[in-house]
Amino acid sequence: MRSFIDVSPDSHFPIQNLPYGVFKRPEAEKPCCGVRIGDLVLDLRVIEHRGFFRGVFGDEHVLCKWSLNKFMSKGPAAWAMVRRIVTDLLRDDNPTLRDDTALRDEALAPISQVTMCLPAEIGDYTDFYSSREHATNVGIMLRGKDNALQPNWLWLPVGYHGRASSIVVSGTDVRRPCGQIRPDEKAPPIYGPCRTLDFELEMAFFVGTGNEPGRPIPIDRAEAHIFGMVLLNDWSARDVQKWEYVPLGPFLAKNFATTISPWIVPMQALAPFRCAPPPQDPPPLPYLAASADSPARSTFDIRLEVTLQGERMPEPHAICRSNFRYLYWTMAQQLAHHTSGGCNMRPGDLLASGTISGPTPDSYGSMLELAWRGERPLAFPNGESRTFLQDGDRLSIAGWCQGEGYRVGFGECSGRVLPAG
Repeated sequence: MRSFIDVSPDSHFPIQNLPYGVFKRPEAEKPCCGVRIGDLVLDLRVIEHRGFFRGVFGDEHVLCKWSLNKFMSKGPAAWAMVRRIVTDLLRDDNPTLRDDTALRDEALAPISQVTMCLPAEIGDYTDFYSSREHATNVGIMLRGKDNALQPNWLWLPVGYHGRASSIVVSGTDVRRPCGQIRPDEKAPPIYGPCRTLDFELEMAFFVGTGNEPGRPIPIDRAEAHIFGMVLLNDWSARDVQKWEYVPLGPFLAKNFATTISPWIVPMQALAPFRCAPPPQDPPPLPYLAASADSPARSTFDIRLEVTLQGERMPEPHAICRSNFRYLYWTMAQQLAHHTSGGCNMRPGDLLASGTISGPTPDSYGSMLELAWRGERPLAFPNGESRTFLQDGDRLSIAGWCQGEGYRVGFGECSGRVLPAG
């Protein structure tokens, strides 16, 4: 399948992808919903006003909004129908958009001429801790090799409730946070800028249709509630975290900023890249055990890369290469567990994977692990080294699925560290 729009083979956004986002034109009063194709954005407001989605929504306006929440709430059947319509409009053998110069000029905007916004109004945000390698590495640092994993870790997807208000879109600068730290364990804590700022390589999914309070989402139906996925950087103030996390977990160490990529890749685009997750031992409890033929028993082969570029570095350097398939707990299990006690989800809620570390040191998804608590500094070609992030550093995450002759990618999730205010 090909589009009439030229897309390079290494682009993240061929016709096989068609992710959703929210963008703003320079002359527009408000943002609007769009679909990415190559280096262009298809304005869904224009397409909806021309009547192309009438067979899906009737006279209701769903995609001319400034967030994707209403579309998310419509469910898998509507998502599939809209995707078919957009795909058909962009095909190289369909003249409807291809040969209508006026419609093309109105509906297609160069990505270089628009500003990307958060794709949804995020009501709630949960961050999981689902990488066995990451949990083991951190556990070894804190408790030693024999007690690396806590007793509950292999039985349930551990998570915490994060702060939705400080989620920002890729390209937003992040200011180094201040907080209580205790650099000298024999002295009282002090208040000041974080000294050990870190990133965490993560992915996240947006909830589409929610559930009623008290009615859990069964694991075999979990994917029907997932709208799509993004990249995520869970910026972390490690010294603040070390002092504050007992007994209730992360607070100021995590709530100052979380960065996500602007394009939500729909689950249909990821379907060809399903693969088996790591084996789970002990077997999960029944409510976390999907049926043999359920898509909930699979995960996705998504290649991930992290680069760092300091102010004096002429180019970014890869510091981590990992893969989403390394995660021990799947998205379906995360969602099923989150709702198992009766918690209700709403369209636009964001659930993050937790740090995605792989089995080798170059696949560790945080500076804490890559530099192993500062004991093994990362060296760069210009002679600099890092144990944690410095002011001026730009940290970028990229992710993609590799098909035959095309990629289904997520673009970039990046942010630059500013000095503490």
